[in-house]
Amino acid sequence: MRRREFIAGSMSGLTVLSGIGKSIFGGPSKKYCVAVIGHTGRGDYGHGLDFVWNEIEQAQVVAVADPDPKGRSEAVERVKAPRGYADYRQMLDKEKPQIVSVAPRWLDAHRDMVLACAEQGCHVFLEKPICQDLVQADEMVAAFEKRNLKLAIAHQTRYSPALAHARKAIDEGLLGDILELRGRGKEDRRGGGEDLMVLGTHVMDLMRFFSGDPQECFAQVRSGGHPVTRSDIRDGAEGIGPLAGDEIVASYRFSGKTMGYFASHQAKHGASERYSMTIFGSKGILTTTFGAVPEVWFTIDPSWQFGRSKPQWRRISSEGIDKLEPLSDPQRLGNRLIALDLIRAIENDTHPLSSIYDGRAALEMILAVYESHRRGGPVRFPLQNRKHPLSDLNSFQE
Repeated sequence: MRRREFIAGSMSGLTVLSGIGKSIFGGPSKKYCVAVIGHTGRGDYGHGLDFVWNEIEQAQVVAVADPDPKGRSEAVERVKAPRGYADYRQMLDKEKPQIVSVAPRWLDAHRDMVLACAEQGCHVFLEKPICQDLVQADEMVAAFEKRNLKLAIAHQTRYSPALAHARKAIDEGLLGDILELRGRGKEDRRGGGEDLMVLGTHVMDLMRFFSGDPQECFAQVRSGGHPVTRSDIRDGAEGIGPLAGDEIVASYRFSGKTMGYFASHQAKHGASERYSMTIFGSKGILTTTFGAVPEVWFTIDPSWQFGRSKPQWRRISSEGIDKLEPLSDPQRLGNRLIALDLIRAIENDTHPLSSIYDGRAALEMILAVYESHRRGGPVRFPLQNRKHPLSDLNSFQE
């Protein structure tokens, strides 16, 4: 259902931008009171989740919360907010906004911030990844379901008009049967566990977008050339929570013939150059980078052997196959598409294109890597262990 809504909503490139100016009753959308939660020095304001509301006609920022005085003052000026608060709970209680940007990149406060928004009846635009573990994610889902609230997560690539064209072409048989999906992280200094958590959420989300929910995962995590043990587990940067490994290899079984693969290591060469996902079909290959304006290319070549067949690569842009790309500024565009889609979801009582469920599902695929490594074999979805697999140190051997 959400795939069809995605394709219908973003096929023309700017449909979402221009089509969410009216309410479900046909008149102009009402003005939504928006608040922003940031934390300077601990995730700041994410990737522009604060000032995106300046470009949304249906929104008015009423306040910003940030415990850092200097950061708060700068944010108030940046988003043109009339008031600033040191305590986000106080802001929510006094301002009673309808929508809140939970913007910090750091994960250690996502759960508390989102639950505080739910208590006040606020819809949320949340920076990715969703949170630290599945216990927290389940709490967040339950709180939003109880109050019929909407949460959109910043998986920008899912909102790309070019990806909508690619999804439609694949559904119509462009690549034949989908056999493999291969994704890699940025493989910079974060290569391995941090890469899996911070950037793997985008890869996992796209795998689900193209192939649905996975059935099982089999993975191995290594550190310094050996399988990760209890002594290799550490606290991750940016409030990630438990972390381990500088090398990860994971496979996912989807329905039918489709397999997915994710890998990351601390690269000696080409760091950040391989951050992408490639889809291998029985008729050809499609490859895409990430963001609202990704580089999407495909070739019809069932052999997958470029030197032998010398295939022609063709571009898929936001306007379609073999069309020039008219869009730019992907982060700004992506955030605006998500904000507008969140309003659409609120007004139509449906889920955003990248919802709280998609955020949780991507996290589940990530944590399945550690759960499989911990158990020494494949694990099935949904995971029965909702705790972080690295949190039980006794379950790891030395």
